[in-house]
Amino acid sequence: MSTEERITLYCEGTPNPLKISIALEELGLKYNVRAIKLFEHEQKEQWYLDINPNGRIPAIVDPDENGHDFKIWESGAILQYLVDRYDKDHKISYPHGSKEYWQMTCWVSGLGPMQGQANHFEMSAFGDYPYALNRYVNETRRLYRTMDKALADNPSGYLVGDHLTIADIAVWPWTTAYKYSGLSQIDEFPHVKDWMYKLLARPGFEKGRNVPNPHVYLQLNELPDEELKKLGRERSGWIHEAMKRDAE
Repeated sequence: MSTEERITLYCEGTPNPLKISIALEELGLKYNVRAIKLFEHEQKEQWYLDINPNGRIPAIVDPDENGHDFKIWESGAILQYLVDRYDKDHKISYPHGSKEYWQMTCWVSGLGPMQGQANHFEMSAFGDYPYALNRYVNETRRLYRTMDKALADNPSGYLVGDHLTIADIAVWPWTTAYKYSGLSQIDEFPHVKDWMYKLLARPGFEKGRNVPNPHVYLQLNELPDEELKKLGRERSGWIHEAMKRDAE
C-alpha cells in the first residue's frame, strides 16, 4: 500500500497542525488532507471523536500493512510517530538513543502550550486578565530567549545537531505567530528571526505551511496592533462558545 493511499491528516491552518503538514512535506510523504471546520465545531462531532477522543486538531489516520488504522493525535506524538515509522534515513531526526535524539525530543512540546495561552489572553479573552497575560507572554518571551541562545550556540543554525529536525518543525509555526501572542516584535531575538526565515526558504516549509489554506501568521505580524486585536475579538465568540461546550 502506497503512502498516498495511507495517511490522512485532519487539520486547520493553526500552528499545531502546521507542524504535521511541514513534517510530511519534509519527509516527501504523500498524504490526504481533511480540513476541519473549527468554527462549526466539527472537531466535536462523533466521527472525529472516534479518531481523536480529545476533540482537538491535528490527528492522523495511517493504516498498517494489514489495513488496521493507527489513529494518532497530539502534534508531538504525531511527529514522533512519523519519524519512527518513516524517517529511516534521519532526514528530520537522529537515531533513537543518540544524544541528538534526546536533545531533539526536549524541544518538541515546550513552546506551544505557553504561547497558546499567551495567544488566548492577548487576543481572545473577554475582559482583562493582566496576571494571566503577563504570566504567559513573559514565559513565551523566556522560551524565545532560550531558543535564541541555543541557535546562537549551534554553528549549524538549527536547534539540534547539524541538520533540520522535528525540534525545529515543532516550534517554527508558533514563532511565525509571535505578534498574535503578545510579542510586539521579534528583533530582540535575532537568531530566532534568522532561523525562522531560513526555514521559510525550504520547499517543505513553504508548501507545508499553506495546508490546508494559505498561511496567515507572517502577514498578521505586519498589522497595526488595533487591527490585530479587532481580528482576535472577532474570533473570541467562537472560542467562548467552544469553552462552554467543553464545560458541559
